[in-house]
Amino acid sequence: MTTFVDRVELHVAAGSGGHGCASVHREKFKPLGGPDGGNGGRGGDVILTVDQSVTTLLDYHHSPHRKATNGKPGEGGNRSGKDGQDLVLPVPDGTVVLDRAGNVIADLVGHGTSYIAAQGGRGGLGNAALASARRKAPGFALLGVPGDLQDIVLELKTVADVALVGYPSAGKSSLISVLSAAKPKIADYPFTTLVPNLGVVTAGSTVYTIADVPGLIPGASQGRGLGLEFLRHVERCSVLVHVLDTATLESDRDPVSDLDTIEEELRQYGGLGNRPRVVVLNKTDVPDGKDLAEMVRPDLEARGYRVFEVSAVAHRGLRELSFALAELVAGARAARPKEEATRIVIRPKAVDDAGFTVTREEADGEPLFRVRGDKPERWVRQTDFNNDEAVGYLADRLNRLGVEGELMKAGARSGDGVAIGPEENAVVFDWEPTVTAGAEMLGRRGEDHRFEAPRPAAQRRRDRQAERDDSEREYDDFEPF
Repeated sequence: MTTFVDRVELHVAAGSGGHGCASVHREKFKPLGGPDGGNGGRGGDVILTVDQSVTTLLDYHHSPHRKATNGKPGEGGNRSGKDGQDLVLPVPDGTVVLDRAGNVIADLVGHGTSYIAAQGGRGGLGNAALASARRKAPGFALLGVPGDLQDIVLELKTVADVALVGYPSAGKSSLISVLSAAKPKIADYPFTTLVPNLGVVTAGSTVYTIADVPGLIPGASQGRGLGLEFLRHVERCSVLVHVLDTATLESDRDPVSDLDTIEEELRQYGGLGNRPRVVVLNKTDVPDGKDLAEMVRPDLEARGYRVFEVSAVAHRGLRELSFALAELVAGARAARPKEEATRIVIRPKAVDDAGFTVTREEADGEPLFRVRGDKPERWVRQTDFNNDEAVGYLADRLNRLGVEGELMKAGARSGDGVAIGPEENAVVFDWEPTVTAGAEMLGRRGEDHRFEAPRPAAQRRRDRQAERDDSEREYDDFEPF
């Protein structure tokens, strides 16, 4: 049964905001109680948080769909809806968040580091919050905004100080088992290790972590064997240890050629050229292994490697290796730049940034003006289009934002089509230039006199449809000679 998963695709959905409430206070002897509709609650966020007690992404492999709770709708009596509960998903230290195209969104390193994977929708305002001196008793409320839907990929890159790399059955699992308290699976056949193993080593006053990466073979950087799946676990390690088998039974292999092969795979993978290397000649308890280690050691040292002859079975040379690795790890830690406190960066909006754009397009031979921007698109999602007063309120907001002025500059005329939002999910309407609504423009609750005027674009469409119907009717009545 799989117990270690280091890559999953996760489908997260934030909670939607609750709808606002349109209510009027009703009490005996208080005929003009006024609006008292409460606001809707905020939808819950989906948050990824690093937890040191979590070491695998197995839970998300079995349950890849996660959703936060929605906000509650507002109620009468100025009662606001309850906010949705945030969904906190614990992930291992070293988890990388990517989009489906493979672009890195966040790199989560360090206990408590968090990232909001999906933002909850804001709640809609009730009519009590929408009341003003001009609109004293709104007959509508704003709808809640839907929460974000995201498809993300989580990849785990082991956070360790030392990585053991080498061919299958080179003795990496045996070595980590005697250097630390890790208990990996050990057997005399290739690819015994199918997942990275992590151990903690104490050498004097230095404590460091060591990772046993599953065996690499030629072509690992292109996907052969298990290398491509686990090479990323080497990226965060400060020191690389080449574990070379001096007692291999394969006639076409020797420690030097094994080292060259693994180095070529690391070079092709990229990003590991500046890591210090140490060479461990393992299995020197075997007589032939001891002789071969003495033969290749001068060649390896001539290349600049520090070489250690060890035997994981006989526990030889382990103390010297452990302290040498501790020295390299301490040097790597000292060379790291000191982490600075997070600075709050304020980026003010440019004075000429209207917060939206207007572009002209063509649709069925007629001009279509598309409006894109966070505020206009959010306002459209919050509008109840079954309520004329709510639609009029949206028109007033867009006018105050400057959308009408930009439409005029772009050449829009009365009756032209205007789309707010992306092409696949836009609200399209016929544009009618308006003036700021006054109290005389407001009718009964839920009504707006501006929508009683005829719509020229709609009339033009009806006329064209009537012409097509007449043409089809004449064709059907035509009798050939």
